[in-house]
Parts: sequence; C-alpha cells; structure tokens
Amino acid sequence: MRHLAIDFGTKRIGLALSDAGGTLSQPHDVLPNTADAHLKIAKICTDEGVEKLVVGLPLHMDGAPSWMTRASLDFGAKLAAATRLPLIFIDERLSSFAAEQGLTDRKRSGEHLTRQDKKSRLDALSAAHFLRDYLEGRLHPIDPDSLPKT
Repeated sequence: MRHLAIDFGTKRIGLALSDAGGTLSQPHDVLPNTADAHLKIAKICTDEGVEKLVVGLPLHMDGAPSWMTRASLDFGAKLAAATRLPLIFIDERLSSFAAEQGLTDRKRSGEHLTRQDKKSRLDALSAAHFLRDYLEGRLHPIDPDSLPKT
C-alpha cells in the first residue's frame, strides 16, 4: 500500500512517499502552502497511486495540542475530502529536529548545502522521517478526539 506523508506548515508543506509495498519512505516534494495546496496534493495522490494519507500532528513535548495541531487537523480533513483516501494522524514531535540533524551530518561529511538548500529539503525530509517511523511500527495513529482540548 502506497502512503503519502504530509508535514503541514504555515508556509510550506513537506511530502514523502512510501514505496508500493509500504515499507520504505523517501522525500517527495515541498509545496508552498497556498489555498489550492490540497488540490495539488490530491493530483499527486492520483499520479503516484497513493492509497493512504499520513498527516503529522505537531504536539507540544508534553503531548498537548497547539494551534498548529488544529490547523493540521483541518488541513487533513480538507485533503481527505478532496482525495477520498483513508487518513491517519500521527505524532510528528521531533521529526523536524531529526531531519535537521540529518542535514547537518551530511554537511559535516562534506556535502555542500546552502541555507536555502536546507530550508527547501527540511519539510520533505521531516515527512519522510515520520513516515518511516510509522511504517516500521514506531509511531501509531492518533485519534484526534482523544487529544486534550486547547
């Protein structure tokens, strides 16, 4: 089963795809967060044969939701309506940190990465990171109704 992970942000939306077997993840693209972003992602789902959406929820370190959690939930619902695909939410805490550490390690090993390169790749790498953790069973779906109210 092919999955698409979405790292929703106020400026950019990072995307990562799994392989057809649903075992590997790789960064796919970073889109600007525009009013029609959900339609662009729906087209990617059709073009790539995506069967399930995985949306990261940015939670505080104590597990409490934030205003950005609500924005991610709303975007996920909009995307699910546009694609008619099953949707799950997962905890994305520390995925951006892990992706940034990976880029820093690559730079230290000699790869030339500008600040703009890092910015443009970070969101898709973050999505790939939490998608991999989900596919490997380290992250489990979150029921949005079980989150504390903000």
